[in-house]
Amino acid sequence: MTKIDRRELLTATLAGGAVMAIGGTANIATAQSKAVIKPERLKAGDTVKIVAPAGVEYRKLRLQLSIESMEALGLKVKVAENTLGRHGYFPAEDEVRAQEINEAFADEEVKAVIALKGGWGAARTLPYLNYDMIAKNPKILLGYSDITSLLVAINKNTGLMTFHGPNAGSAWGHFSTQNVKEILFDGVSQHMENPQDKGEYLTVRDNRTQTIVKGAAEGQLIGGNLTVLTAIQGTPYFPDIKGKILMLEDIGENIYRVDRMLTQLALGGHLNDCAGIVCGGWTDVDSDGGFGDFSLMDILEQHFKRAGKPAFTGAMFGHIDDKRTMPVGCNVRIDADRGTVTMLESAVS
Repeated sequence: MTKIDRRELLTATLAGGAVMAIGGTANIATAQSKAVIKPERLKAGDTVKIVAPAGVEYRKLRLQLSIESMEALGLKVKVAENTLGRHGYFPAEDEVRAQEINEAFADEEVKAVIALKGGWGAARTLPYLNYDMIAKNPKILLGYSDITSLLVAINKNTGLMTFHGPNAGSAWGHFSTQNVKEILFDGVSQHMENPQDKGEYLTVRDNRTQTIVKGAAEGQLIGGNLTVLTAIQGTPYFPDIKGKILMLEDIGENIYRVDRMLTQLALGGHLNDCAGIVCGGWTDVDSDGGFGDFSLMDILEQHFKRAGKPAFTGAMFGHIDDKRTMPVGCNVRIDADRGTVTMLESAVS
């Protein structure tokens, strides 16, 4: 770190958490009025820091592969101290994991903060993050799955655009890597349309989009993993969805649980309040196979058609091999008829 002493930062982190614990939410109460902040774009030779805000990692190889992937992008790598630590099913206590996120943002050498993996636990760090410091030291925050809670909370409480994309421990295939380069390095305002490769078949079978409610809509992109998003609903860290484009994806959930979570969003008024909805991968989302079960599309149609906002599913983000980097807080336009998302601005400065 530079300029900010580790002990001073931990003291500030714990103090901030204590204020939250006794109900003082002045820092987050005014979050709706935060001006948009774009982080600086990455360039070859920049330093990134790998942090572990969620699940414990037992495999040293995963971290080594993550470091090698970042270096293959032309980046230098720092690793948070407790990335391979052990505290139950977390790498470290909540306050310590939050401290390491704060340290990464405070470090002037670091240009991007990248989560090692998802799992569960990032939401537990939210009360201990120093949002004022993060806003004064804006930089790229990249990750997905459980990292959704960090992406939306930091965006809400600082105005900083964050990025729902590969974790450091992801596979980093050509498609995902090219998307990161275009959006985070080159600052491209990307038009996101799924590849239309028929392969050996008569028609396109992979990466199909399906229109649920026709139409187009514009707004800031918000959301991420459905399970994680609904888990923070009703807290000060849940994002403002009104007038925004809601993005949703998930993995390993039974259809009735997807129904339950969408019902929760609907009962909160969020499906009616949003401007439009774009769904990514629904990986290993299935019913128990009982007679008369709803399909996933049945559930999506029931909820999204009631809301009446342009909506489609099949966009390439989430728990899939070829994933796009989706900029949280960026103004976008969705076309539900064509299954496209178009960035209306660059997400980096």
